[in-house]
Amino acid sequence: MKDMEKTVDAYRRFLTVITTLRSDHGCPWDKEQTPLSMRGDLIEETFEAIDAISSQDSVHAKEELGDVLLNDTMISYMYEQKGDWTIAESINELSDKLIRRHPHVFKNSEGATETQDAADTSEKVLSQWDRIKQNVEGRKNDSVLDSVPEDFPPLLKSYKYAKKAIKKGFDWPDNSGCRAKVEEEWKEVIEAEKAVESIKLKEGGKPFEVSSTFDLDKAQMHLEEEIGDLIFSIAAYCVRTGINPENAVLRANKKFYNRFSFVEKNMKTNNWPMENSEESRNHMNQLWKEAKKNEKEQNSK
Repeated sequence: MKDMEKTVDAYRRFLTVITTLRSDHGCPWDKEQTPLSMRGDLIEETFEAIDAISSQDSVHAKEELGDVLLNDTMISYMYEQKGDWTIAESINELSDKLIRRHPHVFKNSEGATETQDAADTSEKVLSQWDRIKQNVEGRKNDSVLDSVPEDFPPLLKSYKYAKKAIKKGFDWPDNSGCRAKVEEEWKEVIEAEKAVESIKLKEGGKPFEVSSTFDLDKAQMHLEEEIGDLIFSIAAYCVRTGINPENAVLRANKKFYNRFSFVEKNMKTNNWPMENSEESRNHMNQLWKEAKKNEKEQNSK
């Protein structure tokens, strides 16, 4: 590694800053925090780092990854202060795990017992990784899906479920089969939506409200189920195509924000009301197209 000593010195200085902030003479805010109170900060900083990486902004990524390191180290030091474990123990445990799970790199690795052939492809490495977790580390579950954290966000959980199932061979021969599944689920969503609209016309009311009926609520629940199946099939398609759906949705959200805020700003500038009318929709649609054009020109630079 280039400048190893500088990196070690930098981390030593960083740890000194952390311990000072948490000392009796440190910062009141930092001293009040606990691992539980820092959870939200860790999540937010992680998403901000992902956004910087996705934007391919290396300068911003440097700052945001530093903030992730800050939250990780601050929380780790809290556990050290409580006497649960030390930062050194956590780092050494991580190093031991990496060595154990890479017997194709570290010849004296405990994981060498699970080496079946040359781990010369990513697929073979991941398969070996799973065998080491199960047979060396004792991480055996009733289902391979049990290793996915229960509190994962739903979309990420769908992606991880699909990924683990596909690794076990529960898969299509090629991407066309996965695409066909997405199309099948979309058709089922359309049919479920038609059923909801049909009951609305016949009986009136809105789903799950006082004016609703048993049949309408049941139809709406079925629509909800079918949309869930569609989203899951898209998560599986993401696995097949090597796309993380969380990253994809983050980029889509950012793109929508930029385009819609452009529409809002220009509608206001032109004194055009934003309302559900044909004239308003025409103005907004034209501005949306302009925002897309500007975005395309900016990306081509």
